[in-house]
Amino acid sequence: MRERPAAVGGEDLKRRLGDQLAPVPDLRVGGLRRFHYICSMPDVSVVADLDLDRIDLGDLDLWDDGPPHEVFSRLRREAPVHWSPLAEYPHEGGFWSLTRAEDLHRVSLDWQTFSSFVGGIMVLDDFGIPLEGQQQMMISMDPPRHDRIKALFQRGFTPKRIAEHEERIRAIVNRVLDRVATRGECDLVTDVAGPVVSRVIGSFIGTPEAEDQRHVEETNLVLGFGDEDLRPTEEAVVEVMRRNWDETMELVAERRANPGMDDLLDVLVHSEIDGEGLSESEIFMGLGLLGAAGNDSTRSVFTSGMLGLLENRDQLALLLADPGLIEGAVEELLRMYPAFAHFRRTATRDVELHGKTIREGDKVLLWYVASNRDESVYEDPQRLDVTRRPDHQAFGAGGRHFCLGAALARLEIKLLVGETLRRFPDLELAGEPARARSLFLNQLKTMPVRFTPEAG
Repeated sequence: MRERPAAVGGEDLKRRLGDQLAPVPDLRVGGLRRFHYICSMPDVSVVADLDLDRIDLGDLDLWDDGPPHEVFSRLRREAPVHWSPLAEYPHEGGFWSLTRAEDLHRVSLDWQTFSSFVGGIMVLDDFGIPLEGQQQMMISMDPPRHDRIKALFQRGFTPKRIAEHEERIRAIVNRVLDRVATRGECDLVTDVAGPVVSRVIGSFIGTPEAEDQRHVEETNLVLGFGDEDLRPTEEAVVEVMRRNWDETMELVAERRANPGMDDLLDVLVHSEIDGEGLSESEIFMGLGLLGAAGNDSTRSVFTSGMLGLLENRDQLALLLADPGLIEGAVEELLRMYPAFAHFRRTATRDVELHGKTIREGDKVLLWYVASNRDESVYEDPQRLDVTRRPDHQAFGAGGRHFCLGAALARLEIKLLVGETLRRFPDLELAGEPARARSLFLNQLKTMPVRFTPEAG
């Protein structure tokens, strides 16, 4: 096992962001060469009939229409522990896939064997942030450090404290809806969801509203590896990280000079763990994690959920007839459309699971888009049912890495769905939605809709 490094210093992290993000053009999806273990096969039903050892879940062609649910269904039945070579990225190692809810739960509880720290939490070792930088985020930590840092962040995200913000968040939602209400058409991703969630998380962290749109775009850039619209170049990631470092350090200096500001950044700057404050890199990466999760997760579930409702008009009709169902329906939307397709663990020792030997150092991917449709857990799991009250793994499969912002995400989705349907009850698609081409982001890039405009 690799030795655990100490917290990375600020200047050291900034230097490594430049050194380790140097692009390798001929190995990237946007470069000159692309490799496929399976020939390009957009018909997922054809892939689902292949020999199991020929299926590479790292093949981005499988994800053009969203998660390959037919493939995942077969893997749950026949190969609950499955190896993919990740031939799309030949400079990376392959990975094991887990697709059953019970297995994701087991692995999530066993952090000693399946570490978030050792190799990070993405399928790619290098997705734009070097491992030393990832390890400054609590999501890429193991206990005890993880537990101590999460306790600091948790102070601002308790369900009680989140509930106190309901009317403020409702006002943000309606202010954004006001901008499109008289037009009779909009893009639900870029005109509604993006502006709402970026302002909500920005208000919690303490960043100015003028920066909201830029933060949405930068989140897409950092996490959107594999999609040339979201991440056109690798150099852009380097520039974003460096610029955000400088801006965050300015905000940190401001909070140190003026303590008592009512935001999460002030809490982090002045808090201590066992008498020791957070390092600059821990503050920077921690805020980056919150900003990325806050911008991506709610936006993804809301827009994918609304698409699901528009494609299942009987379910939409239930919510329109009885808005009291919306709060419970949020859980079904989370089950059906989790924002992130996977997170990764790295095995710290050899371990047997379903007859397969996972070796020390192997990547293990927890596929939430698969476990949330496990036939052994849910009846008719591929069907959207807003009256279902499911347990699900959209916020993690248990253990210490359960999503810090779950209460905030649930509230935002409830208010976004509720206010959008209240004001635009005849909402319908006005064009073909575009999906992110990604092994990680389970989201729409665009979703044009139309509705009866409100009077000006």
